[in-house]
Order: sequence, then structure tokens, then C-alpha cells
Amino acid sequence: MEIDLGKIPFGMDFHPQDHMVAAALITGHLHLYRYTADFSSQKRLLEVQAHDDSCRAVRFINGGQAILTASSDRSILATDVETGSPIARVENAHEDAIFSLINLNESTIATGDDQGCIKVWDTRQRSCCNSFNAHEDYVSDMTFASDSMKLLGTSGDGTLSVCNLRSNKVQTRSEFSEEELLSVVIMKNGRKVICGSQNGTLLLYSWGFFKDCSDRFVGLSPNSVDALLKLDEDRVVTGSENGLISLVGILPNRIIQPLAEHSEYPIERLAFSHDRKFLGSISHDQMLKLWDLDDLLQNSGDTQKDQDDVTDSDSDEMDVDINPPSSKKGLC
Repeated sequence: MEIDLGKIPFGMDFHPQDHMVAAALITGHLHLYRYTADFSSQKRLLEVQAHDDSCRAVRFINGGQAILTASSDRSILATDVETGSPIARVENAHEDAIFSLINLNESTIATGDDQGCIKVWDTRQRSCCNSFNAHEDYVSDMTFASDSMKLLGTSGDGTLSVCNLRSNKVQTRSEFSEEELLSVVIMKNGRKVICGSQNGTLLLYSWGFFKDCSDRFVGLSPNSVDALLKLDEDRVVTGSENGLISLVGILPNRIIQPLAEHSEYPIERLAFSHDRKFLGSISHDQMLKLWDLDDLLQNSGDTQKDQDDVTDSDSDEMDVDINPPSSKKGLC
């Protein structure tokens, strides 16, 4: 199923309980769509001018009753799903443009801005409860380890940060890599952290040893890995600069199979529907696409492509694209 958004999207999120998907657009608009489980139709429910500048990220909160959007105008807006009316707006939530937004739990979110500041917010109190000067460039992505209360972030400065929400401190930060880090997931039952980079290398960090990566996988190079979505503890779905969506195995590191080609443009974000029947993708072609996940995965066991020859487990030497693409931040 394809939904023509009309403008370039920067963010998307699925409703946690219903067949709805939200998109955040470069124009500052928020769109909300309902789709049928059999792919037969879709309908736009809301079109809201949420922000004056580009709307860079979107997440459902409060069990799907509200939608949060974050913008380069530095504001965060909560919108009612049923009516499209604004519930609350935090102006000047950051000193710089907001780039990323994730849910931590039912009542807590985190935002990251263009200058490397990460903030944690209580959505019930509508207040900031933690603030971290974690990076020196934009915060490209974040993920949360709830058991240890650690918030991990990646940045255009080429580092991975670990923020401790209990002590309210930046616990550690990795050594600088030679390319921007664009995406991050936690895998292997919390033992490994996977980061996607601007030159297409996946950097693998062992939990607790974040200064330098323990493994590198270059099978997706030279196209930047702009989006990562964990399928299970051993497999991750990747979205690349060339518009290709792939299934990648972690330890052993290998491309299991290409899953789909969204377009010739970079993948901005990937997400699963609430029932994990659909994979959603957005790209610069202005389309939101919904893929039947079972159809994509049905041949995965037969088409594994072992990439051991391009897996670097011990070397300290980085594989760097001699013509790296420009920073993602320049797009918006």
C-alpha cells in the first residue's frame, strides 16, 4: 500500500493499538491515516499545521490518544488523535532545532537537538526531568534500555553516548568514528549495540564497553544506513541511502536478503505496525509505504547471503567512503 503524502516526510509512527499511522512532513504538517488490515484502502483522518518549520519527528503517546511532534522551530506539540486539536505545546523546548524524538515509557519521552543536547520529558507533568549535553552535533537517533535506565544516542559528531537517567549524567561516550552515526538499536538480549553510519558500515559495540566498537560490518557500504529496526535479537531491518530495505543478521554478520526497494531516495524511517503485520517506510519520494511483513520474510531462510568476507571483527582500521555523502541535517 502506498500513501502519497504530497511533501517530504521526516518521521512516521504507528498507533500502538489500531490501524493508524502518522507522518511528520517538511512543511510542518502532521498527517494521520487509517488503513485496512487487508491493504484494500486507506483514508486520511487528520491534516494539521503543527509547526511553523519542518516537523522532524512524530510519536503516539498516552496509549494512542495523542500524537507528539517535534520541530526545527524548537517546539513540541501534543495533538488529540480524535479531534486534531492541540492539547499542549512547549515552545523553546530546546535551545536549538529538535532533530529526534522517542518514547521511553508510557509517560516519558526523549528529544535530541541539532547541537547534541538530549532532554527527557514527563508527558504528564509537561516538564523536562533530565538534560544531557551528550554530543557536539545533531542527535540523529536514540534508543532506551529500560532495565538499566540508560538512554543511548547517536550523533553527527560520530559518537555513541550513554546517558544514565538515574544519576542524570552522561555515563560514557565512544571514541570519535570517522563518519556520522545515524541510527541505533540494542540487540542480542542487551549484549550488543548496533549503529548505522554515513558510509554504510554497521558498528557493533559490546554493552559496557562503549569506547570502541568490537565489530564492523561493511556489507551495506557505501550507502549510508539511515534507519535501523530490530526484528528480533539476531536480525535487524536496515534502511539505506539508496532506498533499499534489507534484512541483516548480527553475529554472524551477513546480509540475509534484500526485502524491498522503497525508491531511489534515502529511507528516513522504518517502523512496525502494532500487530507487526506491516512494515512502514518513508523516503524523499514523498511516499509512505506499507509492506506485508510476512510476504517480505517468507523467503528469508532460503536466500541467506553470508558476508563473512566483509566482516571486520578485530581490526582497528575503519572502512571509510572516499566520497562520503553530505550530512543528513542539511536536508531540513
